[in-house]
Amino acid sequence: MRDCLNHRAGFDRVLMTVAATFLTVSASSALAQDQARSSAAELAIEAAIPRPEPANVAPPTAADIKLDSTATVQDSAKEQTKEPVKAEAAPAPAKVDTKPSDVATTPAPEAPKSETAKSEPAKSEPAKSEPVKAETATATPAAPAAPAAAAPAAEPVKAASNVPAADQPVADKLKDIIGAKTSRHFDRKNERAAVEKFYGARDFAPVWTQGGSLTAAAKGVIARLKDAASDGLNPADYPVPDFAAATNPDALADAELKLTASMFDYARQAQSGRMHWSQVSGDILYPEHPVDPGEVLAKITTATDASAALDSYNPPQKLYKELKAKLAELRGQGNGPVIEIADGPALKYTPAGKKQAEIVVEDPRVPQLRAKLGLAENVSDTRYDAAVAEAVRKFQNSAELKATGILDDKTVKAINTPKRDKQIDVVLVNMERWRWLPRDLGVPSLGDAYVILNIPDYTLKVMQRGQQVWTTRVVTGKPGTHATPLLTETMKYITVNPTWNVPPSIVYNEYLPALQQDPTVLQRMGLKLEQNRDGSVHISQPPGEANALGRIRFNFPNKFLVYQHDTPDKNLFARDDRAFSHGCMRVQNPDQYASVLLNIALPNEKYTPERVRSMYGKSEIDLKFPTPIPVNITYQTAFVDDGGKLQFRKDVYGRDATMINILKNSRGKDLENIVAHSQPSYSRPATTLPNGVAVANNGGSSGPNFFERLFGAPTPPPAPVGRRPQQQRVFTR
Repeated sequence: MRDCLNHRAGFDRVLMTVAATFLTVSASSALAQDQARSSAAELAIEAAIPRPEPANVAPPTAADIKLDSTATVQDSAKEQTKEPVKAEAAPAPAKVDTKPSDVATTPAPEAPKSETAKSEPAKSEPAKSEPVKAETATATPAAPAAPAAAAPAAEPVKAASNVPAADQPVADKLKDIIGAKTSRHFDRKNERAAVEKFYGARDFAPVWTQGGSLTAAAKGVIARLKDAASDGLNPADYPVPDFAAATNPDALADAELKLTASMFDYARQAQSGRMHWSQVSGDILYPEHPVDPGEVLAKITTATDASAALDSYNPPQKLYKELKAKLAELRGQGNGPVIEIADGPALKYTPAGKKQAEIVVEDPRVPQLRAKLGLAENVSDTRYDAAVAEAVRKFQNSAELKATGILDDKTVKAINTPKRDKQIDVVLVNMERWRWLPRDLGVPSLGDAYVILNIPDYTLKVMQRGQQVWTTRVVTGKPGTHATPLLTETMKYITVNPTWNVPPSIVYNEYLPALQQDPTVLQRMGLKLEQNRDGSVHISQPPGEANALGRIRFNFPNKFLVYQHDTPDKNLFARDDRAFSHGCMRVQNPDQYASVLLNIALPNEKYTPERVRSMYGKSEIDLKFPTPIPVNITYQTAFVDDGGKLQFRKDVYGRDATMINILKNSRGKDLENIVAHSQPSYSRPATTLPNGVAVANNGGSSGPNFFERLFGAPTPPPAPVGRRPQQQRVFTR
């Protein structure tokens, strides 16, 4: 019985083995067929879905979204790329032990594969049979869209060029010229860069012509360039190309860039001047304000009025505009060519009245008179009509003659006199100097307040909100090495009861030689002499009524070490010519000046001249400004006074003569280059003092340098770029 049961169990095991073998073979065959179908289906997908065009993949289903439990799309993609790897490895152990449950559960991770294909189609892996059928079913309808998807690829290239067909040949030439990066049209690196960027952004389409015709912007720019003389500039410096003669793309492209170059030159010189201030003297220091070529192109080409936009680069100050108007009067509203008017009978125009007709005389000199006075209409007309008489009357008024409108001998002589041309030259160089000054002379937060001092006129004015607040007389530096420098700085504080730290130039050039003659001279003058361990000498005068700086010093630290101050010597203010100082500026009424400035800087403090004077004593008192006030030291030999009259002043430092000579012997754009000048030196060399000199030992230290003693700053301000260190040149008192 036991043997039967054993045989029965062995038979059952044999049957189970055969059955398992049959199932294994059947499953393997089915799996092979499924894999074959899977490969065919994937080929169908690849044929139907253009890669890598994710737009043609079917959108995710609700089942897909449920399976995506990750926080971000990127993390989901990473997990999905890992999941198929596990699924592909599953069939390997199936050969040993294949379970229906394994086959049923393995397709589950495949659903997110469609999302993976959307974001990273190149990384998609072969899928199981069930999902592949579903993807094939949804992807097949998208197959006809494949050619349509390829067609738009060429559209952006075609739409990128917005150049009209008529301008395309010129644009091609501009692209070639600009791409060559030559300096034939633009000799400044920043201008070449601006041109490349500007024209490149517009596909090199011309901006000054359209279809070969001038644009409104081009006409405005050309009009301004041709009228450059009205702003004291030379129209020959801004040549206008002949667009009418430009009949082919090469010529139009060349004219395009030439006009752009002339526009750059005008904007640059209108704003900063034809000559850099360093070309004139080493004692001039104004802040640089160069133009940005890219900004010029953008501003002019987008402006409603290109002429006005280009004109805006000229100085905006009222005093400049007044000089411009007077220049037109001096020229007789024209450029004033050098023409001699012959002597002859007086010419008079009589307008029509109630009882008489208009009387117009004729004279062969009238065409020359029209040209001299700049009348552009009827240039060959010999009639002395109303227009000519009015031009003569304006000329007489500007020449300080009786404005009758009658061309008499005095008027003819005035028109022909060289003095007339000299006045024009003086106005021109004064307009040029206005270009050196900052565009904003004042501080907006203080109502555009500023101080402006005119050396040749020996006057100082405090301005606020476009109006004169206060004015006084000043004494300025002597011509030569003690000339007052031209500069723009900011006044930071006022010192009441200042100590006079004698500048090295006066110490070594005047006081030390005087000590050789009289060892007690400094002591009798109330000056204190200190000799440091290194042998250098410092001389100072303590605060007091007899101090050389008076009771108040106005501090605007600068490399020339000049400042404004009171003086115990008041008699010089009564003179017409007041160039007597060592470079600093003496103010006639310093207590009033101080109260005006303090009320601008500290309006709530209610300073008065009496309050300022109440501070006079033996100790220094610094009154600091929360907001510094700009100080502009200028050289105006020609200006328009409050009554509208053109005033001329003596060229005390010879600045006019130097500038006129430079402009008449122009070296072109070289005048815009910076000239290096030697800079002030405040060194104090070791000195052997004569016997009998009273010396106050300062403890052996070399002591603070002169700038520190004077302004309390740690070091002098740095010299501007392009300047060399200087030998001995100092401006003082």
